Amino acid sequence: MKYTQLGRTGLKVSRIVLGTMNFGPQTDEADSHRIMDAALDAGINFFDTANAYGWGANKGRTEEIIGSWFARGGDRRDKTVLATKAYANMGPDGEPVWPNHDKLSALNVRRSVDASLKRLGTDHIDLFQFHHVDRSTPWDEIWQAVDVLVQQGKILYVGSSNHAGWHLARANETAARRGSLGLVSEQCLYNLAERRAEMEVIPAAREYGMGVIPWSPLHGGLLGGVLRKEREGAGAARSTSGRSADSLANSTIRAQIQSYEDLVDQHGLAPGEVALAWLLSRPGVTGPIVGPRTADQLASALRAVELEPSAELLAGLDEVFPGPGPSPEAFAW
Repeated sequence: MKYTQLGRTGLKVSRIVLGTMNFGPQTDEADSHRIMDAALDAGINFFDTANAYGWGANKGRTEEIIGSWFARGGDRRDKTVLATKAYANMGPDGEPVWPNHDKLSALNVRRSVDASLKRLGTDHIDLFQFHHVDRSTPWDEIWQAVDVLVQQGKILYVGSSNHAGWHLARANETAARRGSLGLVSEQCLYNLAERRAEMEVIPAAREYGMGVIPWSPLHGGLLGGVLRKEREGAGAARSTSGRSADSLANSTIRAQIQSYEDLVDQHGLAPGEVALAWLLSRPGVTGPIVGPRTADQLASALRAVELEPSAELLAGLDEVFPGPGPSPEAFAW
């Protein structure tokens, strides 16, 4: 495994981030434990979760599964850089949100951290992330809550997720004014097929010394060889349902994905591994979040770390999936 520092911090993390969103809803506790053991054995030390994972009536279940894995000992917690997130309403779906039980008020930030610590069975969170932008809570209030939690030793670093570039700037400028460390990472939607983050989010993150953690690196399965699987009639259930199915119904997108798979085939490589390797080659990227449901999917992600795309392949990928270009040049002169 290769490692890098998380943004401007001294924290060393693996270039692959283990995503745990499937733990509980799609992968049972025993298999989840096996995947986490395999990840740790392979050198992956960066695990990402969220308080809402488990979804529906089972919100929080994923954190509980991680907590039961930590409880098995063997220095599991000590070897893991643990990241979780908060923002969502943690009450039962369909019921009214009780006031102050969601978003990023000082009250809910502190409540959310304490609840996550209990589910995770640990005394601290290494990277606490804001799962979404709270447009109604001022950053001074958010950082006041964070400062207390850092002083209490309950969290070490703070990151954001799904924030715009100007949100990153405002957050870090407010933190600097208060003498706080500020955001050290941004977790955003970023992959070959969705490159809008290159316009402002990634430049802002790099300017402030924040690590970029892409989620959905295979764009819901579209970049994982979906058309090949479709032809073979096996292993494509997830890739040809939901968002992927809607995308493939668009003839232009389908042709683009076919061009991508043809290009990858010409180089004798696997589509999913190329998509991850491309992200690993991008400036500012700490590591993509990979959410394996099986040990085989984890093994594929590990191979991507060792893959160094050639200049010819990178140029071909840019032709198939041209990025938007930096701002303001992307929309001005």
